[in-house]
Amino acid sequence: MTDVYSLLREFADSWALLVLFLFFVGAFAWVWRPGSQALHDDAARSIFDDPASPEPAPTIRRLPPSCATGDHR
Repeated sequence: MTDVYSLLREFADSWALLVLFLFFVGAFAWVWRPGSQALHDDAARSIFDDPASPEPAPTIRRLPPSCATGDHR
């Protein structure tokens, strides 16, 4: 059992750290690549777009007083 633990610990301390660091550098480079400026600007402005037919807001229906009290005649 301790042999497996030592093997996994050594892997995590060396190769897994290297893989995670390379993933971080790759993600950072992907975001800051030269062609991504237009995509980021479009995503930043997308919340201000006026859709052609917005969905109506849900309405709250109130129960008549007879239903609210449980008085059903």
